[in-house]
Amino acid sequence: MNHHHDDRDHDLTLEEMRKALTREFWDERYGGSDRVWSGRPNRRLVEQTADLTPGHALDVGCGEGADAIWLAEQGWEVTAVDVSRVALDRTAEHAIERKVDHRVRVGEYDVLSGHPPRHPRRSHGFDLVSAHFMHVPRDDFDGVYSRLAAAVAPEGRLLVVAHHPHDVDSGARRPHGPGLLFPPEQLLATLGLEGGSTDTWEVEVAEVQDREQETEEGPMPVRDTVVRLRRKS
Repeated sequence: MNHHHDDRDHDLTLEEMRKALTREFWDERYGGSDRVWSGRPNRRLVEQTADLTPGHALDVGCGEGADAIWLAEQGWEVTAVDVSRVALDRTAEHAIERKVDHRVRVGEYDVLSGHPPRHPRRSHGFDLVSAHFMHVPRDDFDGVYSRLAAAVAPEGRLLVVAHHPHDVDSGARRPHGPGLLFPPEQLLATLGLEGGSTDTWEVEVAEVQDREQETEEGPMPVRDTVVRLRRKS
């Protein structure tokens, strides 16, 4: 799920930010439209998984399933999770339409509530844990992303893509709340990787990458935080 929030001219409070991550909020958001997102996989996902051998993937905040379905089409076995039941139903429907439902299983997961689900046949974790544009309050950030990192199997990858704070400074995005957009360094610090790779993790990518985003006014330059880590043990 791309966790964009309401366009407002003031920063959201912590309570408002957390409310924007609830099942009720997103069921209403998805229920108000036949399709919220483009149906295309995120560009950074395609780029960052091109050199990976398909295995078992966890797609966190799967939304309407574009990333999960694309991964399944590449040969991945995908567990797609989201807080919204409406989103999960659409993911399941789209997987059937694309004839990859045998590779996609869906499940409810509230990122603020606890650990992500385990794969029913893999107690040691997932080969890929992917979270795209999942912006949580700074108060919850360390817990959320530490739990996602813990779901990665040895030799597996954690892939996190987010909107970079520069987008607020440039006017590409409105400010919604303190700390929602974050640089690569914030995630590295959360996982104890400020100095680079450790005995547990190899930092494969930790970059700010530019791209153009299509808007009603035309293409707009934006920046993405892109972090890909490999668990060594």
